[in-house]
Amino acid sequence: MRIAFIGQKGMPTQNGGVEIYAENLAINLVKRGHEVLTYSRRYYSGGLKEYKGVRIISVPSWRGKNFEAITNTFFACLDLAFRKVDVINVQAIGPASLIWLLKILKPRTPIIFTFHCQDYHQKKWGAFARAYLKFGERVGCRLADKVITTSQVLNEYTKETYNLDPIYIPYGAFTPEKLPVRDIRRWGLEKDNYITYIGRLVRHKGVHYLIEAFKQIKTDKKLVIVGDSAHTDDYVAELRELAAGDDRIIFTGNQSGSVLKELFSNAYLFVQPSEYEGLSVALLEAMGWQLACLVSDIEQNREGIADCGVTFKNKDVADLRVKLSQLLEQPAEVSRLGQDAAERVKQEYNWNTIVLDIEKAYQAAI
Repeated sequence: MRIAFIGQKGMPTQNGGVEIYAENLAINLVKRGHEVLTYSRRYYSGGLKEYKGVRIISVPSWRGKNFEAITNTFFACLDLAFRKVDVINVQAIGPASLIWLLKILKPRTPIIFTFHCQDYHQKKWGAFARAYLKFGERVGCRLADKVITTSQVLNEYTKETYNLDPIYIPYGAFTPEKLPVRDIRRWGLEKDNYITYIGRLVRHKGVHYLIEAFKQIKTDKKLVIVGDSAHTDDYVAELRELAAGDDRIIFTGNQSGSVLKELFSNAYLFVQPSEYEGLSVALLEAMGWQLACLVSDIEQNREGIADCGVTFKNKDVADLRVKLSQLLEQPAEVSRLGQDAAERVKQEYNWNTIVLDIEKAYQAAI
């Protein structure tokens, strides 16, 4: 098959769950003999034409929080009008708002809409943006030939709201070999001497709750916050101010490649304090790295960890502090939870299985 991906920022991934998902899916499809074209924001891929066998097509976008995704998707649709593909996979609800245009430009080409999460719940969006994202969700669910949902929670929502029978195919993750400490010594990090949050620094991720709870705990371990602004510079400044005076709290900025792998490999504990999530790619990655996970008790997080992690009450700093303190005193339990989490990834979120399921969905649509 010749498959086009539209809606992700681009490749290679710099940050973002949708981007990590799209990249891993594209690479795995190429390994199975398919040709994949992935559209990219022109600045994002730095002029790269191909990555691990995936063809990258860079098109313009209007830089900025509100119009970057939609303008990039618009130009991708125009470009795609002149290319022959067997199936188009649109990622996320914002880009899905232009499926009507694809239907005009490519009337005979089946369109798959991957419904990742209800982005309009994110606090960074204003009223107009939230309304437009809800519109994109409706367009995607009404006009796409097939809808893929990435969590059971989202699958039930889609069934009830749109009277559809979507295809549930979750995110995938790997269970890689751990790396020894090397480059992360620049931050004074050693194996098991830190807990970590890894993800974008946006308010709905709840990193401020984690910092507040950690500051109340007496421990020699560090708190390592990996990630950076996503058009949320004010929030990042707020986090740094909140952490000021506690030299145990380290901000590394965005990391990738071997450094990110080292950070996953050697952490004592992974914490995800989100107020809202889809099924989190970062959480599944942490589980694959055999990390015990402490997460807010929202539905999507509970779906991801099942009984292989620990939850705290959403937005509750006191409960987060208690659970974090308990886990810091229970290294044997932390180790057991990490092993159970990795086994869950192998059984439920294995890329080898997931890519086959998505391939079948494409073939059915065609």
